[in-house]
This record gives sequence, C-alpha cells and structure tokens, in this order.
Amino acid sequence: MRITVLGAGAWGTALAVAACGRAQVRLHARHPALADALTQQHENPHYLPGIPLPHSLQAISGPLTTWTGPDHGQDLFVIATPMAGLRENLQALQHVGVPVAWLCKGFEAGTGLMPHEVQQQAAPALHAGSLSGPSFAQEVARGQPAALVAASVHAEVREALVQAFHGPGLRIYANEDIVGVEVGGAVKNVLAIATGLCDGLALGLNARAALITRGLAEMTRLGVALGARADTFMGLSGLGDLVLTATGDLSRNRKVGLLLAEGRTLQQAVDSLGHVAEGVYSARTVAARARQLGVDMPITEAVVALLDGRLQPRQAVQALMGRDPRLERQG
Repeated sequence: MRITVLGAGAWGTALAVAACGRAQVRLHARHPALADALTQQHENPHYLPGIPLPHSLQAISGPLTTWTGPDHGQDLFVIATPMAGLRENLQALQHVGVPVAWLCKGFEAGTGLMPHEVQQQAAPALHAGSLSGPSFAQEVARGQPAALVAASVHAEVREALVQAFHGPGLRIYANEDIVGVEVGGAVKNVLAIATGLCDGLALGLNARAALITRGLAEMTRLGVALGARADTFMGLSGLGDLVLTATGDLSRNRKVGLLLAEGRTLQQAVDSLGHVAEGVYSARTVAARARQLGVDMPITEAVVALLDGRLQPRQAVQALMGRDPRLERQG
C-alpha cells in the first residue's frame, strides 16, 4: 500500500511512522527545511524530538500539485494539518480518485462546519472520512498501544484506513457515524480546557469527575441534534477521547486550562505551547452551533466566556456551580 500524509506536525509524523511497517509512506512537510531535517536526522526535531523515524519513511516538500497529479500512484492520502488547513488541502486532492482521510478535530472558523461538511463543499466528489480517537502523538510514534476510529459513509475509506494503520500497536475500529465521531473530537477539546481549569484551581477529583461526566452529556446532546447516534459517544471518539484529553498530561487543551488557572493570559498560554490547541479556536464555533440548534451547553459557554475574558477562572466555576438544580436525564 502507498500512502501520502500531508502535514509533518506531531500527529502526522506519528501516524506516518505507525504505517511504515505495512506501507510505503511519504510525509509531506510544508517547509523544505523540515523535510530536510526529517531526511538527514531521521527524527522530527520540532514536533517529536528524540523519537527515531524509520529509514523507509520518505520526507517530501514542495507544491502539492507535484505529488497529487494524475500519476500520483498513491492508494490513500491523509490530511494531517490543523482544521484551518483542511479546506485548502481537500481542494488540492479533489481529483485524486483514491480515499482521503483527515486527522483534524474541530469546527471550521467562520463557517462553523464540521470536517465532513467542509469536504462536501470543497471536494464533494471525494470518498473521504475521518481518523479519530484517544491518542497522543508521542505514544503512537513510540509504538505504544492505542485504538482509533475510522469514520466514513464510504466502506472503501474505512477499509483503506484499517489496512493502512491497523497493526500490533494500533487498533482501528470502523464506524459509519462520521457526525458522531467528529462532534466527539471537536467538543472534547473544549471540555479539556474546562478540566484543566478545574485541576489548576485544585478543585479536586470529585469536581473533575463531575465535569467530565456532564461534559459527556453536553457532547451527546449536540451530536444527537446534528444527526449522530447517541451510542457513538460511549465509544473511543466520545468518552475515550474525552477522558484522555481531559486528564492526560500531554494534552495541549488541558494545558491551556491549567495555565489560565495560574493567571496567564490566553495569548501567553497559547504561545507557551508551541503547538495548536484546537479547543481554543473551536470553542466559540461549538457554542454558536449549539445555540443555533437550541442545545444547552453550559460548560462550553463558560469556556467561551473565559477565553473571551468575560469571566475569570473562579468566576467560570462559580457560574457552573450556581446553575439551578435539575433532573440528570434532562441535562
């Protein structure tokens, strides 16, 4: 199998490494200097320092048209850019004639669209889908066990992703519910900021458990309103990804909440990461989409108010704890 991964950040590099044992893999770096470093040092010095890359991994760069033309010779393309780069890459791949998948999680800024909705606009003829689930790039690149979900309405896309990435250290489960998988991947990042805030304020494990559980209820409400299956949120791309991102020390979104609890400004928190924290960029869009549908998402709204500077960390917690009592099944 021949695979091209577009985007040599941490997650793109990690999945390229994971596929190398079963496929011929090309990793496209936006900047030629990074492609040179990958080739000469056999590691990604900026995003995954200290983790060796297989010598079989081919690092490439340059215009995408060079690698996506009629004679591209690939069986699968994987877009590993942040959400902001998805539309451009889909447009570049719209005529490749083979399955395409994306790794980004979130809603597109400005349009409020989920990734599969962006694809329907930008490249409607593609057979495409999402690869998502609870996963930190460092662990996958090291070959530590993980499980992901290949989500698409097209069976050939799901099958291509399973063939490309399923192996001894990485299990791939197929799912037709791409709406549920994408909602889980987007909302968990927002909820992880809230959980980081909770931990940073030393509110305790009881508070963390309550926040994660009520966050899962928010996620499910929004997903069902958008057409997802409720049971999807009890799987890897819902509960699994939420628990990992909300509690793991490698979580960038959780780190944002921790830094805000310390008194850092949002800009200081984001600048200190060195990587994209998608929850910062998608929180407002998630909240706006929920409002349009009449879906109650108080944790998400508190995070947006915190990010916008309308609430201080302790005020955000007080706003949540001060809500009127209600039946749990009613949210």
